[in-house]
Amino acid sequence: MTRFLRLMRYGVPYTVQWVPGVLLLAVCGALDTFRVLLLQPIFDQVLRPDAPEGPILLGMRNSRWHVDLRSLMPFHVHNAWNVVAIALVLATFGKGICDYLGTYLVNYAGFGTITDLRNHLYEITLRRSSTFFHRNATGTILSTLINDVDRVQLALSSVIGDFLQQFFTFIVGIVLVIRLGGNLSWALVLFIPVVITSARKIGGEVRSRTRTGQDKLAEIQNILHETVTGNRIVKAFNTELWEILRFQKAARRLFRANLRSVRIQSISSPLMDTIGAIAIAMFLLIGRTEILSGRMTMGLFGAFIILLFKLYDPVRKFAYFYNAFQQAMGASVSIFAFFDTEDDVKEGSHPKQIERFRKSVRFEDVGFWYSTEKGEQQILHNVDLEVEAGEVLALVGPSGAGKSTLVNLIPRFFDVSSGRILLDGIDIRDLSLASLRRQVAQVTQETILFNDTVRNNIAYGQPDMKHALVEEASRAALAHDFIMRMPQGYDTVIGEKGFRLSGGERQRIAIARAILKNSPILILDEATSALDAESESLVQTALANLMQNRTVVVIAHRLGTIRRANRIAVLEDGRITAIAPHEQLLATSATYQRLYQLQFVDAPEHLVSPLDASAQIPLEFEQPLATKAGE
Repeated sequence: MTRFLRLMRYGVPYTVQWVPGVLLLAVCGALDTFRVLLLQPIFDQVLRPDAPEGPILLGMRNSRWHVDLRSLMPFHVHNAWNVVAIALVLATFGKGICDYLGTYLVNYAGFGTITDLRNHLYEITLRRSSTFFHRNATGTILSTLINDVDRVQLALSSVIGDFLQQFFTFIVGIVLVIRLGGNLSWALVLFIPVVITSARKIGGEVRSRTRTGQDKLAEIQNILHETVTGNRIVKAFNTELWEILRFQKAARRLFRANLRSVRIQSISSPLMDTIGAIAIAMFLLIGRTEILSGRMTMGLFGAFIILLFKLYDPVRKFAYFYNAFQQAMGASVSIFAFFDTEDDVKEGSHPKQIERFRKSVRFEDVGFWYSTEKGEQQILHNVDLEVEAGEVLALVGPSGAGKSTLVNLIPRFFDVSSGRILLDGIDIRDLSLASLRRQVAQVTQETILFNDTVRNNIAYGQPDMKHALVEEASRAALAHDFIMRMPQGYDTVIGEKGFRLSGGERQRIAIARAILKNSPILILDEATSALDAESESLVQTALANLMQNRTVVVIAHRLGTIRRANRIAVLEDGRITAIAPHEQLLATSATYQRLYQLQFVDAPEHLVSPLDASAQIPLEFEQPLATKAGE
């Protein structure tokens, strides 16, 4: 019930549609039942030529509850056939109008509710810290945003309109059955506990099975995401057959989960059919006695028994409605689990703003760890470091030393576990996330581009940026010439992740994007992917342009970057063991000496000859894994 009420809160803005929609469907149900009541005068008067002239009654003549149809018509309309025919046509026309408008308004409100729910869920998901995306697989997130929301949408749009109409038909019908049948109708009470108990038991099982099925569907989406985005690796390692079998096993698990759900749901309709048939058979037997005794007319009993049949249809459908709502409740578990997840990175209620970084970035006794099944795993230990404005600081060290983790703390992709980070003397946790991240531009190893035009990729987050500035950034990144050779120039769509571009071209687009953002702090994780000599030279020149007049923290893999840095920090096991310029580290740091000897002194001579500041030679200190928590 709590989850249902939470869902209904999203429907509050659509009260203007909900209320008239529900009222119209209530009128629709009443008119539908009224048409059945017309069977009484049809059998008792219209189809009996010998019937005496008199009141055209709906209900028992001797009871307090009865209506003379002639009182609802103009005075000149008194013939039984005319009265009933006019009433039937008007009731049918009115029902059709109310059905159309009520269904439209209820579906309008339902789809609006789901749209707001989906938008809020996407907003919440997108604003989560990086830890959230590490803990939840991409397929699971997509399954919640798409499949689980679709389950809820079915219940709150398509099903709810039909449910409301059937519900009001049932309510009006049950009232009329009790009025028309008198004591006979109270036998219905015998069947109510059976129906409710059966529906509740089946509904509970449906909810559980639905959640299991949604989890299996998320597993399939995980496999799809991995194999589609990693299709080149799949082909390179000839693992198509293995991936096909893995997908088929997951599909089989989903198949079995769906069958278990269908097995439970399929019980509902036959069970309600059986209960309804028993009830109607019993009433037919009792009704025969009532007609023979004169307590009921043939027309009244006919209307009574047809109303019972009309009640049977909603009761049978209620099992389907209940199952659909239980499926929605089962799907909503993961939706509200996303909502209720406590985010690691939180913005204060009154955050400070910073217009422009000017002084320094300072790490004070910074520690970082995260929880695993084996307990707490610490990545950084007591890091003290200060980077002055305009300085270039290079980070080197073995894989897993914590370099990527260290730089990702600056824009608060994660929060420090201990200590603090100061930007111009202000704790970054006291700054608004928007103003903090405006100060930082990143160029990562994995070049992230979107399936959009070149122009929109460069001006990402700045849609109103003038084209002249976009072009200027492209020229600085040495990207303008190859962009102009494209079919539509800056309006060329580059495909998902920029697959229509070469590796060097993708990197230069990413560099142009960082140049256009014009942030005073640059975080650079140098790519180690193999490029041809010309592309490598162009990328390095573009990076040199990007680093000008900025405070740079770079995870370095090339000698040219190392020698351009003002200082180099050596990380080992999450600790800074040395920090100094290149020449000084060669004399004082054993780790740096070992890495330098391994990569340069023992390398082929033609690779190490240019040791000046412009050298563009790969310094493979590590095989970086940007997605590892330890990086």
